[in-house]
Amino acid sequence: MEKERLDKLLAGMGTLSRKDVKGMVRDGRVSVNGVTVTDAGLKVSADTDTVCVDGTLQHIQKHIYIMLNKPAGVVSASHAKEDTTVVDLVPPALRRSGLFPAGRLDKDTTGFVLLTDDGDFAHRILSPKNHIPKTYTVGLSDPVTEEQLQILREGLELYDGTRFLSAQAVALSDDRTRVRITICEGKYHQIKRMFAAIGRPVQYLERTHMGSLPLDPDLPRGACRELTEEERRQIESYTQTE
Repeated sequence: MEKERLDKLLAGMGTLSRKDVKGMVRDGRVSVNGVTVTDAGLKVSADTDTVCVDGTLQHIQKHIYIMLNKPAGVVSASHAKEDTTVVDLVPPALRRSGLFPAGRLDKDTTGFVLLTDDGDFAHRILSPKNHIPKTYTVGLSDPVTEEQLQILREGLELYDGTRFLSAQAVALSDDRTRVRITICEGKYHQIKRMFAAIGRPVQYLERTHMGSLPLDPDLPRGACRELTEEERRQIESYTQTE
């Protein structure tokens, strides 16, 4: 198992700085596998070593993976001068240094956002060659015809030459103003531009799935939780080894 410095691992949990950890080690407050530590730079494994602070077991993990149900009006960024960001919504217990959204949703789009501090994981799931499908519910002001949906299924090219690959699209409501669409790309304002091209501007948009993993229906808007290991693997199963 790969090992990291003790002070880096504890500080990475988001509640302590490396300076704090060094002070606690100096005061004899930290133990690894039952032995009091004297070196904050000791290499430990988050997977196999037991770390305690003041006798309390620390549940250390190298990286964190969070499912967030994004509300409208929140930006998919780590920092913003004036707007609330998806990272701002993460409670202190889950906050990590280096936390960022793996992929973006428009400010007015709601639903599934994945946050992590694992850059390699984010690179793999965002790599265009992996084509991880993302599913959305689209709300329209006017009903869409089956012929219009078929255009989306076959793929289309805009007047500016932008080409969108084929999508899965099906009407969800009897009045045909709600559509489920699955795409394997992530171009700028893609779904809004696709529906605008068939004459049906989008009124609201919600991401409901990443890969085969659905947004937790028990997760209120603005709330988040950690992914389980099985859920993380479910998303990562679409990626290829680079």
